[in-house]
Amino acid sequence: MLHDLDPDLLPDGASGLAEEDELFEHHRIQADARQEPMRLDKFLLNRLPNVSRTKVQAGIEAEAVQVNGKPAKSSYKVKAGDVVTVVLPEPPREDKVVPEQMALDIRYEDDQLLVVNKPAGMVVHPAYGNWTGTLVNGLAWHLHNLPTGRNGDIRPGLVHRIDKDTSGLLVVGKTEWAMTHLSNQFFYHTIERTYLALVWGTPKEASGTVRGNIGRHPKDRKLMTVFPEGSAEGKHAVTHYKVLQSFGPVALLQCNLETGRTHQIRAHLKHIGHPLFADAAYGGDKILYGQRTGSYKSFVENTFEVLNRQALHAKSLGFVHPTTGAQLQLEVELPEDFQAGLARWERYATQPD
Repeated sequence: MLHDLDPDLLPDGASGLAEEDELFEHHRIQADARQEPMRLDKFLLNRLPNVSRTKVQAGIEAEAVQVNGKPAKSSYKVKAGDVVTVVLPEPPREDKVVPEQMALDIRYEDDQLLVVNKPAGMVVHPAYGNWTGTLVNGLAWHLHNLPTGRNGDIRPGLVHRIDKDTSGLLVVGKTEWAMTHLSNQFFYHTIERTYLALVWGTPKEASGTVRGNIGRHPKDRKLMTVFPEGSAEGKHAVTHYKVLQSFGPVALLQCNLETGRTHQIRAHLKHIGHPLFADAAYGGDKILYGQRTGSYKSFVENTFEVLNRQALHAKSLGFVHPTTGAQLQLEVELPEDFQAGLARWERYATQPD
C-alpha cells in the first residue's frame, strides 16, 4: 500500500508560484498481511518507482527511511504490518537542463553543498515560459558533477526553492547523500529559515504565530489561501513572526518558517491583514494604510517604483552539514532595492510628508 503524501510541488515558472517549496518525496508504505520477511533496501527497491539502489542506501544511511517511526538499517527484515516512511530528494521535473554561464553569488561551497544568494527576478527552476536564465541553468554550468538521472539528465541539486521575486539564500546539494540529508532536515523542520518582510500595517502583537493550512485558492489556482488548521483543505503550515520596526503605515517583520508551503509567508500575512508591501498577487501593490491622495500617495507610488516586487528576503539559513555534522549558519544582507525602499519608509517615519 503506497501513499504519495506530497504530490503537488510545482515548478516555479513564469507565474513564480513557489515561495518556499521543499523539494522531496514523502512515501508511506504499509506492508500487507501477506508480506514475508524481506530486507528493507530490497523492499523499497521493489516498491518505489525509478529509485536506484544507491539512492535507497543513501536514504537509509541518512535516517531518511524509518520503520514504525524509528530509523532502520538496510538489513532490517520488513514484516507484515510494518509501516515504512521515506523522505528522498525529488526527481528532476525536466529531462534536460541547458548549462548556462552566469554570475552566481555563492556564499558557501564545499564538496557536498553550496549556498547561493538568489537575486529577485531570477526563476529557480526551468519550466514553461522560463526554459533558460534560471538558477538551475547556472548551477548546471557551475557544477559539472551534479547527481544525474538514469538517462543522464542533470539533477539540479535543489531540496527547496524560493519564489522568482523573493531574494535570498538557497542551499543546493552536490551529491545524493547531501540532497537526501538536507531533504530529511527540511521534512523534520530542523532547518532554520529567517526572512525579512516589509508589510502593510503593524501587527497588534509584537510577536506571534500564524497557523493555518495553505492550499490553492478555489477561484484563482495561481494563488494560495488559508484554511482552518486541521481542515481537510490545504497543508499544515506554521509561520512565526516578530515586529522589528514600525514605520506607521508599514512595518518590518522577521518571519521564521516552521513549514515550507507554496506562498506560505505571503498567504499567512495577508490572512492576518498585513500583506507584503508591493506584492501584486496578494493585494500589497495598493495603498492599504494611510491617505490615498496628495503627497502621501505620491510618496507611496514612488516607493513602489523603488521596490517594485514583493518585499520578502530570505535572510538566513541554518542547518547541519551532511558529512561533518557541524551546524552551519549563513546570513546575507538585504539587496539594494529592499534597502532603498526601507530607507524611504524610515525617513517617512521621522519626517512624514
